[in-house]
Amino acid sequence: MDLKDVMAINLRRVRHAKKLTQEELAESAGLSARYVGAIERADVSASVSVLGRIAEALHVDAADLIQQSAPRAPSESS
Repeated sequence: MDLKDVMAINLRRVRHAKKLTQEELAESAGLSARYVGAIERADVSASVSVLGRIAEALHVDAADLIQQSAPRAPSESS
């Protein structure tokens, strides 16, 4: 899974856990709701500065948004 996908999954999970809409998060981070949605769909890659703004708005460490939760086990067919 690429980092853009990992961030999309984590961002959506954290935003939902904090019961925020994309619009509310976007306003807190100084971004457009459309851009936040594009990040959550992994349509765009967020810059490091945008990652920081989103993390600050969510009150989490930026690393939490880009950390893959669990490594995938190697496939048996390899």
